[in-house]
Amino acid sequence: MSISTRVLPFLALALLVPAAAGGARGPQAAATKAAPAVQAAGSPAERQFRAWLNVFNAGDRAKYEAFIREQSPSRAARVDGDMNMFSMTGGFDLRKVESATATSVTCLVQERAWEQVARAVVEVEAEPPHRIARFAVNLVPRPADLAVRRLSETALVSAARAKIESAAARGAFSGAVLVARRGTVLYSDAKGLADREAGVPNALETRFRMGSMNKMFTATAVLQLVQAGTVKLDAPIGTYLANYPNRDVATKVTIHHLLTHTGGTGDIFGPQFAARRLELKTLDDYVALYGTRGLEFEPGSKWQYSNYGFLLLGVIVEKVSGQSYYDYVRDHVFSPAGMSASGSEPEDVAVPGRAKGYMQQKGVWVLNTGTLPYRGTSAGGGYTTVGDLLRFATALTGHVLLDAKHTALITAGKVETGQGDRYAYGFVESTEGGARSFGHSGGAPGMNGDLRVFPDSGYVVAALANTGSGASQAVSWVSERLPAPPR
Repeated sequence: MSISTRVLPFLALALLVPAAAGGARGPQAAATKAAPAVQAAGSPAERQFRAWLNVFNAGDRAKYEAFIREQSPSRAARVDGDMNMFSMTGGFDLRKVESATATSVTCLVQERAWEQVARAVVEVEAEPPHRIARFAVNLVPRPADLAVRRLSETALVSAARAKIESAAARGAFSGAVLVARRGTVLYSDAKGLADREAGVPNALETRFRMGSMNKMFTATAVLQLVQAGTVKLDAPIGTYLANYPNRDVATKVTIHHLLTHTGGTGDIFGPQFAARRLELKTLDDYVALYGTRGLEFEPGSKWQYSNYGFLLLGVIVEKVSGQSYYDYVRDHVFSPAGMSASGSEPEDVAVPGRAKGYMQQKGVWVLNTGTLPYRGTSAGGGYTTVGDLLRFATALTGHVLLDAKHTALITAGKVETGQGDRYAYGFVESTEGGARSFGHSGGAPGMNGDLRVFPDSGYVVAALANTGSGASQAVSWVSERLPAPPR
């Protein structure tokens, strides 16, 4: 599935938070009352940005839509997405104008709800009335002058509980969250509804769809085969897929390229997927659809997130192991780690305890059923629990799944993403405030999740949601406030 706000590339404003963000009415009312107006000043571009910020922070859909239709007509179709983003963020506070010309302004803003920092770039037309021509907001690493205070373990647990309860009360979190240290759970909770129609609440045992978090399991499977000597990282994929349709892909793209999103192999989502999503039942079906496609760039020349690349890794696991991808991951990743609640059954199979996914359309919660593939793939999909994510982290760092050498190899950053992180092999490596972590997030309409592992301190932070946001934001919020690493 597509990546969430933690893993790049971050998306333009309307997609920064997917269309399944939390309930609208609670935060809209709160933000309207608490939001002082931003004073207009500066260049035409800066004035337009400040005008947008005022109306966005008010949370009034009708007024916001009227503003967009007048000042940025090309964004009119994205109003629902923007309002869903408001529901999750509670609005933005302007922290700094970094640069401004007559037609362009770059600012730092901070979410009111989760306190994440983003860079807003606005470009306006040169002629009056200076309508907005381009508008993007991308999450960025927290600058030093906006650093947050790290807490003691006791204080963090108390603060996390209050934060999650507040987010759930305003409809910005529906899922489960867990914080542990060296295998001991310090805080865990579940909020919201797994089935809104039946009134079934989420629980810690609820199975949530995990999107691209599954890439961690795919990479682990591949590195197990590398460790066994049956797969080589520098081998072109044609070594294992002898009949691959496109010669350039087969001969130029290596296993390393696929694992690091540097192969130029492109995505699987788009019109072709939308038209045939329920016909794509096996990994080979995806190869039949996309396999003749050429390279988007020379392998190794740049980083570009590629779901198709990880789809191919699953095909390679099947060819080399002789098992289906799903059976291999079950037998060699989930079972050794004790992840008995994780799997990837097709969507038409009834899975006990699996939450329904929800997204908002015009302020109404609707099921995400019409967006789901027939079955999750090696690129993303399937379901898990926060407890199973902790078991995975424990098994990985305890060298149950890979030996020490290959555990270090799979989690060490290889390629700069351009947003302060380094992509490893199916993991993202980060260092913030002197604390190194690795993990992966996932997100799509009706699902969101994140796992972050801090190998030096032993902390693990995990969250899953059955809406398109909230979990990765909760993980980021907790992670930034973990006790300071020892010096």
